[in-house]
Amino acid sequence: MPALFYNFLTGGLSGMCATCLIQPIDMIKVRIQLRGESRGATSPLDVAKEIYKQGGVKGFYAGIDSALLRQAVYASLRIGIYYTLNDKLADPETGEVSSTARALNSLAAGAIGSAIANPCDLALVRMQADQTLPEAERRNYRNVFHAFQSIMKNDGFMEMYRGCAPTVARAMALNLSMLFTFDVFKKKLEVNYGPGKLTTIKATFISGVFVAVCSLPFDNMKTKMQKQTKDSKGVYPYQNLRDCFAKSIEREGVRGLWTGLPTFYIRVAPHAMFTLLFAEFFKGVFGVNTK
Repeated sequence: MPALFYNFLTGGLSGMCATCLIQPIDMIKVRIQLRGESRGATSPLDVAKEIYKQGGVKGFYAGIDSALLRQAVYASLRIGIYYTLNDKLADPETGEVSSTARALNSLAAGAIGSAIANPCDLALVRMQADQTLPEAERRNYRNVFHAFQSIMKNDGFMEMYRGCAPTVARAMALNLSMLFTFDVFKKKLEVNYGPGKLTTIKATFISGVFVAVCSLPFDNMKTKMQKQTKDSKGVYPYQNLRDCFAKSIEREGVRGLWTGLPTFYIRVAPHAMFTLLFAEFFKGVFGVNTK
């Protein structure tokens, strides 16, 4: 098989494995963001207790099929495209890829992957948020495919791409701050500490700070836009990304854009760490050496 195939396979498997471990934290993160709209308590412990009370341990894995399908598409593309572009643009003699090329590659890969995977992301957010809605407004999706069917039946195909703008913006910020900063800091750390898993973990936690701070505002807007339901007049509360930002800042203040930052970091950093560690593992299994 060509390296191109393994680049995408590595991305998908890595993202799916990491998601299985991080899904409960992601569930708590989404609930905290939605509580911010109503200025409710955002304590991770309180939210976790609420989720457990509503659905037990299974409640933390609501929408897991959507999450895995999303990673199968999104992670395969955003990591696979990034690795493949790096392979193509590497210097033939040294094998090195410039920082500018890495940054542009991460932005392009994040945008493409998230745009294609938006329907999966939409279904995931709605399934995670369903218990927060009044019983009459709940969508009660049985699984990700039932979610797709219901969305297209009730609102049409284009509804599958609601919240696509903040999703793409978030993914570009996340990919840049994750893959690009990881590569940069890993190289710097290897100079002082040498290569190895410990160096990889250190670089991942550093990049996790950048990921959380840069992408959380877009993640908050994405969650709100994808979860929203029409009012009595058939109008959505948020018309577009700019409107969502404006109304959120007016209601919650600028600091509200970073609601749930500690939980988001706890979710993002380990997910990035596990994704990259799994990627290293699968690259070894497949015998490929991505740049």
